[in-house]
Amino acid sequence: MATRIALVGAGGKMGCRITDNFVKGSYAVDYLEVSPKGLENLRTRGVQVSDADTALPDADVVILAVPDVLMGEIAGSVVPRMKAGALLMTLDPAAPLDGQVPARNDIGCVVAHPCHPSVFNWEPTEEAFRDFYGGISAKQPVVCALMYGTDAHYRLGEEISTAMYAPVSRVHRVTLEQMAMLEPALVETLTQTCMEAVKEGHDRLVAAGVPAEAVRDFVLGHLRIQIAVLFGEVNGTFSDAAYKISKRARSVVFQENWQRIFDLPDIREQVRDITTR
Repeated sequence: MATRIALVGAGGKMGCRITDNFVKGSYAVDYLEVSPKGLENLRTRGVQVSDADTALPDADVVILAVPDVLMGEIAGSVVPRMKAGALLMTLDPAAPLDGQVPARNDIGCVVAHPCHPSVFNWEPTEEAFRDFYGGISAKQPVVCALMYGTDAHYRLGEEISTAMYAPVSRVHRVTLEQMAMLEPALVETLTQTCMEAVKEGHDRLVAAGVPAEAVRDFVLGHLRIQIAVLFGEVNGTFSDAAYKISKRARSVVFQENWQRIFDLPDIREQVRDITTR
């Protein structure tokens, strides 16, 4: 018998991406949605919405594809209705680490998050290459963490995650705390903030009269080779001048103790900000 899945928030941003993959698969899926926009998104896909009171107690797997700020409220309603032995899945570590997901000793919980396709992904077509989020045509790795439950729960969660985020190149098993170090700490608190500053620098040069296409070509080309050098994709180094100026800039751009963002107490503050309305 096919694994029965209840997808909560099936018509939302992440829910729609997962729905698009599940409708092509072999799982028995109940799609759950209540928002008008989400219901419209499912209607355009020809997807029927199921009744939650029937679907949740029957599900082998319940996936919460809902916003972090709503996770506590929705999880508090969903978890008590799950059958013994079932698996709960969330898509982000913030709410689980913040204590927003109730625990039961007779079910399991797995957190699964996509890495998104690497900037160095090779894809055979431009269309596949331009699947920047992943989940359509570009290969991407996934990280999974067992929050609580058994190894069997973890294996099922890993299997489901490869279907949710397909095509998947590999799965990395991490702890919940390690996943929170990856996101939000590494890729949002640090990387996104740095990239926002780079984009602000780009816009400042354009406003100063430097031709916009020249600025875009220059910064994106340099970003590619800088990432390639720093992450070992190419056997090369920066120029002596580049190393000299980056050393000078660190004390100007970064606070001395910026690495504290990777300490668990700071990460807990980060996730609390994420889960608070």
